[in-house]
Amino acid sequence: MELLQSDLKLRQLKVFREVLRAGSTRRAAAVLGISQPAVSQHVKQLETTLGITLFKRSANRIVPLQEAWELLRNVELALTSLDRLEASIFAMKNEEKQRIAIAAPSVFGFVTLPKVVAIIHSKTASNVRSISGSYEQIGEHILAGRADLGISRLPLDPSLFEWAALGSARNVCIFHPDHRFSKQTCIEAHDLAGETIVDIDPQFAAHQMNFNALRFAGVEPDILVEFDCNGHEAGYVSAGLGISITNEIIAREYAAFNLEAKPVEPSALYHYVAIWQKGRTFSNALNVSLEAIIAAFSNMPTARGSSPLEGWCPSTAAALEQGATVHSNRKRSARAPATERGPFEQNSPDVSSS
Repeated sequence: MELLQSDLKLRQLKVFREVLRAGSTRRAAAVLGISQPAVSQHVKQLETTLGITLFKRSANRIVPLQEAWELLRNVELALTSLDRLEASIFAMKNEEKQRIAIAAPSVFGFVTLPKVVAIIHSKTASNVRSISGSYEQIGEHILAGRADLGISRLPLDPSLFEWAALGSARNVCIFHPDHRFSKQTCIEAHDLAGETIVDIDPQFAAHQMNFNALRFAGVEPDILVEFDCNGHEAGYVSAGLGISITNEIIAREYAAFNLEAKPVEPSALYHYVAIWQKGRTFSNALNVSLEAIIAAFSNMPTARGSSPLEGWCPSTAAALEQGATVHSNRKRSARAPATERGPFEQNSPDVSSS
């Protein structure tokens, strides 16, 4: 069936979506600013056009069938794409008023993204849409056109993405300032014996790394809380309910929580990058936005003073002094600003997911 040649109308899809969101034709009518009979009529017309029954009707209410929920997923994607198309056309006509969509894990909303938005606001007339998600979802947002730029981590597929380096980070242990760890320079696995731990969900590689290290040291982890998204642990730790393992860049986002952070061993190395879809053409506003992300990361204070090795556990400091980091493969994007792109190999062995 050629939908574009049928009687399918955008208004019908929007009404259909609102009925499912609102839970009734009455509430959908109130949201849309039209009458309830008009809502019912749009829904009936949509069913007729598609040749599918989407709702079970009884007395004064309609109940969505499974077909309605399946259709909704695709309608959401289609309407989101159309919204994005509308925004892009507006941006082409009014470049300085472009809306910039930035996808990033929600934890960056504490410190980094406010700095980014402040820079964008000071240099352009653009507004910003912030989209959250896991690192995998960040890539999906970029490829689906829902986001212009993203904050993510390597490895990434260079056939799909281009990127600019933001910084690298090793693991740290975060804890309440009154904790005994504040007197130590480095936290090792055996130090965690008897500690209550706030840990990331088992689906993440960082969880397995932490557990394996503890058990190798003969320590059985005492997990109080498991969380599925970076940022959730800060509240529990600041309340003195336990300690948590994260990395330096994430720990910087917790400045307002008055937590302390110390290097932890064993540790992984994480490479953060600003990403965009390969081949993307940059407007002036998008250039400013990318520069703002890079500046927000470069202006962050380090947790260990001026020396990059100060405070590291001996094994980590020795490895860094010997240059045990991933190899550089510097390239410049032909379409993006003159920013270093992809400085780390795609399948870096010391990058883990969390």
